[in-house]
Amino acid sequence: MSTFERYLSVWVALCIVVGIALGHVMPGVFQVIGAAEIAKVNLPVAALIWLMIIPMLVKIDFAALGQVKEHWRGIGVTLFINWAVKPFSMAALGWLFIGYLFRPYLPAEQIDSYIAGLIILAAAPCTAMVFVWSNLTRGEPHFTLSQVALNDTIMVFAFAPIVGLLLGLSAITVPWDTLVLSVVLYIVVPVIAAQLLRRRLLAQGGEAALQRMLARLQPLSLVALLATLVLLFGFQGEQILAQPLIIALLAVPILIQVYFNSGLAYLLNRALGEAHCVAGPSALIGASNFFELAVAAAISLFGFQSGAALATVVGVLIEVPVMLSVVWIVNRSQGWYEAGGAQARTRAASATSSGALTLKKGSTGSADHSTDTVR
Repeated sequence: MSTFERYLSVWVALCIVVGIALGHVMPGVFQVIGAAEIAKVNLPVAALIWLMIIPMLVKIDFAALGQVKEHWRGIGVTLFINWAVKPFSMAALGWLFIGYLFRPYLPAEQIDSYIAGLIILAAAPCTAMVFVWSNLTRGEPHFTLSQVALNDTIMVFAFAPIVGLLLGLSAITVPWDTLVLSVVLYIVVPVIAAQLLRRRLLAQGGEAALQRMLARLQPLSLVALLATLVLLFGFQGEQILAQPLIIALLAVPILIQVYFNSGLAYLLNRALGEAHCVAGPSALIGASNFFELAVAAAISLFGFQSGAALATVVGVLIEVPVMLSVVWIVNRSQGWYEAGGAQARTRAASATSSGALTLKKGSTGSADHSTDTVR
């Protein structure tokens, strides 16, 4: 992890301050930027989002999908957490905390929008930073790559239906045309562009050329993220200054969701006897979010000044310190994990042996019966 990435929360905090200050001093500039849109797509934000997302997707080798079967237990657990648990658990936490417990402390007109932002944040599994988290836990790189490639493939088809379903259950109006357009603009187009660039680089200069380009693109991606946050907080500044408690309250369900989903993935992998080098990345992929996509989708669906956009940015703010704490837990618990994993593998082997023995006895008994019949 680079120094810049390690202190991402610090840079995000600075962007909050700068954005709020600029929004207060130059409100006219932000109004012009906010009005620069076509078909509900803000053009400056679209450009920044592509600069954020495409470098991340260039790293993904979709040929790794062929390795999925090598770690089927870890893959199965991670898919279950990412697509069957995380979006729905976040929706439940949003309804509980934002819609009920914290309702008296939040602006009433933004309650539904905050919940929508939390749902959008949880509906897309992380694509880029998980490689950093996996490396810090000494994770199996082939598992991480194949899992991310599989998640990105599923995300193309599943993101819009899941978001639409959960927003509908929350009685939030779903602008389906904008939602589908967001998927095309911020998932499909970047995936195609990134893979075309990847193939061209590999064809021209091999892996070395690819790595050189990634080194050049990475700072650009981070700068685009920070510029987007400055714009966002330029629009949100007055609301945050009026109620600074909002960010802390929005962080509560996000924090619970991260620890719940990472813990569940870790325990399920242990119960199934999966290796620790797979369980660590599985827990981290299961808990982290593709916040760049979430920010883009929230802005497209609900606008710069929406509670949804603010909720997704809170996810950015706490991402690094929270995920580093999960990395620490995974590393510190390796001995405990491997002891339980060994027991699970022993039980599985014993069950397999018992089944084989029973089958053998049954076959022997049938043979004896056949012999008696002949006699």
